[in-house]
Amino acid sequence: MKIRVIHGPNLNLLGQREPEIYGSETLTEVDASLAKAAADLGASVICSQHNGEGAIIDAIQDAGRAADGLLLNPGGYTHTSVAIRDAVSAITIPTIEIHLSNTYARESFRHRSLIAGVVKARVLGFGSESYTLGLRGLLKLLKSSS
Repeated sequence: MKIRVIHGPNLNLLGQREPEIYGSETLTEVDASLAKAAADLGASVICSQHNGEGAIIDAIQDAGRAADGLLLNPGGYTHTSVAIRDAVSAITIPTIEIHLSNTYARESFRHRSLIAGVVKARVLGFGSESYTLGLRGLLKLLKSSS
């Protein structure tokens, strides 16, 4: 199973940006931990990070052609991007929305996800473990549908 992981804007600053919210792990460490978890579960991950909306859309479309499933952390675009929502709805692979923080425990503008209606599930609030939990759920979903 090939799983694509797309990290959205500002996630390249993990470890230095608001560690009280996002934790102290760097994105490199998050990706390494996710790759190990995937290997332990018989899968592989390809991770990328993009600050621009268009680059995220390109990556989603690429995932739709080359991966079995998608873990997507759209970052701040979660609350604003109809275009990212449309890209997710245009692909046929299952997508899990990931967030490090509990968006409902933060500012009110973060309570709404434009992506939520087109993903299979959402995992949020567990820090970097949100990715691993999302991976486990996605792989279970993929195995049960095959």
